[in-house]
Amino acid sequence: MNQEKVMKRRMVGAIILFSVTFIVLIIFIALYVDETHRVQETYRTQYNTNLKHASEAIDAYLKGEGDYDMRYTRIISDMSSANSFAFLIEDFKDEQKTINEINSALIKYPEQMKGNLEELKEALDDMAANVDRGYTRANKLIDSLDKKGN
Repeated sequence: MNQEKVMKRRMVGAIILFSVTFIVLIIFIALYVDETHRVQETYRTQYNTNLKHASEAIDAYLKGEGDYDMRYTRIISDMSSANSFAFLIEDFKDEQKTINEINSALIKYPEQMKGNLEELKEALDDMAANVDRGYTRANKLIDSLDKKGN
């Protein structure tokens, strides 16, 4: 009889311990999911901010403010930063590809891109505003480049 009470007490203790552990596990999973969403929002905010900075740098370049080489380097820097954040955003594959191609085109084909900065600015403004046509415009711009030239 005494041994039976000890076994019941142990079983009740094990059930309570399992229940508490399970509840704590659920809480930690919920906190992890919430933090992941917050981090993704931070990445998306930084991505949009860098697109806006690149658009402003293009605007300054087109207005002829300051040193052109420095302004173009700033455009490349802002697009590289946006490219980095695009790769951190989940479920963003097509957009990542477009941003990466823009960044590569700015570096590889500066003479051609300097002639298309107005189109790029419009595309970047649309992308920063979360309008899909910005990515379509950017893809058309990239496709229009002579990849064999400079």
